[in-house]
Amino acid sequence: MIHAVVHGFYDEIRKDTLLGPVFNGAIAPQDWPRHLAKMCDFWSSLMLRTASYEGRPLPPHLAIPGLGEQHFRRWLGLFRATVDKLCPPEIAALFMERALRIAHSFRLALAYNRGENTLTVEPITPDSL
Repeated sequence: MIHAVVHGFYDEIRKDTLLGPVFNGAIAPQDWPRHLAKMCDFWSSLMLRTASYEGRPLPPHLAIPGLGEQHFRRWLGLFRATVDKLCPPEIAALFMERALRIAHSFRLALAYNRGENTLTVEPITPDSL
């Protein structure tokens, strides 16, 4: 299921008019298989506690110029559509809980690294997507 979610989600990301250019600009075509395998490990670690992911997901995102609220909202919307399509409702809810936490953590880190007030960064809620 994790494999299906990751591959289905990134298929949508790569076609998306807002996120496609960001991801396709950061990941060379020949590097996508490795990136997808890494994302499967990442989600496996989050969902199943497999400890298969080794890495630091935040630094590459901090290096993306102009990454903002609209990107995170689109990412979460596409992710929700993917998990809702591929997973039973209770599993989709678990995926989304973790995705929302990750998005909030990344948004806080981006604000901090840009010298912005992190106290103004409100969590994105499922209802606001």
